[in-house]
Amino acid sequence: MDPRAIEVYNRSMNENYGNSSSLHTIGQKAARSLVNSRNTVASLINADRDDIFFTSSGTESDNLAVMGVALKNKMRGNHIITSAIEHHAIENPCKYLEKNGFDITFLPVDKYGLIDPNTLESNITESTILISIMFANNEIGTIEPIKEIGAIAKEHDIVFHTDAVQAFGKVPIDVNELNIDLLSASAHKLYGPKGVGMLYIRNKGFREGWGKFIKPLMYGGGHERDMRPSTVNVPGISAFAKAVELVGEEMPYEIKRLTHLRDKIINNVSENIEDCFLNGHPTQRLPNNVNLSFKYIEGESMVLDLDFEGIGVSTGSACSSKSLEPSHVLLAIGIEPQDAHGSLRITLGRFTTDKEVDYFLKKLPPIVERLRKLSPLTKKE
Repeated sequence: MDPRAIEVYNRSMNENYGNSSSLHTIGQKAARSLVNSRNTVASLINADRDDIFFTSSGTESDNLAVMGVALKNKMRGNHIITSAIEHHAIENPCKYLEKNGFDITFLPVDKYGLIDPNTLESNITESTILISIMFANNEIGTIEPIKEIGAIAKEHDIVFHTDAVQAFGKVPIDVNELNIDLLSASAHKLYGPKGVGMLYIRNKGFREGWGKFIKPLMYGGGHERDMRPSTVNVPGISAFAKAVELVGEEMPYEIKRLTHLRDKIINNVSENIEDCFLNGHPTQRLPNNVNLSFKYIEGESMVLDLDFEGIGVSTGSACSSKSLEPSHVLLAIGIEPQDAHGSLRITLGRFTTDKEVDYFLKKLPPIVERLRKLSPLTKKE
């Protein structure tokens, strides 16, 4: 967490401990804090305040978007379009729905991980009720053609959801310009607390408002306007809002700085280590993401050796990096399974320095060289 977000969190724990749904003074103080937080979060994506619904995570937001639209509109249609490289928080709800009477189209992607908008449009049918395409991929960093997809969804009067957990706070997003109806985000991806998320649900200009096209998944009290019942986590949301405020102020500078560090890693590794290649789009990618595959080597070994040197990276996505299965994202972009096993995901952030990147670039080549000598995966002459 950013220390400035921690400060807000701690202060709110002491000062805004009331239930924001209560009528007494302490509760109303918490409620005012919640309104201010909603305003701040909405402003980052040019949304209306009342279209922001706080959740416990990006995963909950994704599930609420996909399952909520499916369950509310199952009499209208049963077809959902998504991609082959979605996060498991989208992929698994879609697979669940597929087993329960829904028709799911998992669109292929090209070698960079990009969706073809024309292919997407050609898969729309009269029963299509939802298009869910992630804004940017969590493993390879590729940014999808969201504006084109949003225009297609609007033209066909289909709900468009984007999992923006990786992109929110990293790149500019305007839900109106991009015709996004539902957007998921998570606080900890921008230095806020874990356990806090957000779902943007468009109200104006789409059918008859959010209550007409999405169904709650939980039932209880009337919190978050009946969309997500549970006593509201005001301190966590306040810290989330502070984190959003900070990225709004610092985004232009951070994009430039992180892009420099990202490209420094890509260029240096490409020049100094043989038989490695970049995964994802070379330029249409998040400023903080590098995903590289190294031939004739296991990614897990690189992760452990780099960890011994004080460097934290992952192989595949962090959510499934304990799995021995190759990344479904890398397989979807055409990477051979043995090369997918040799992938590293390096992510940069607000606290990453040039000195730390230089340290990583110094430590990586000898680790790769040593592991290749030990590896049974040998280069064919």
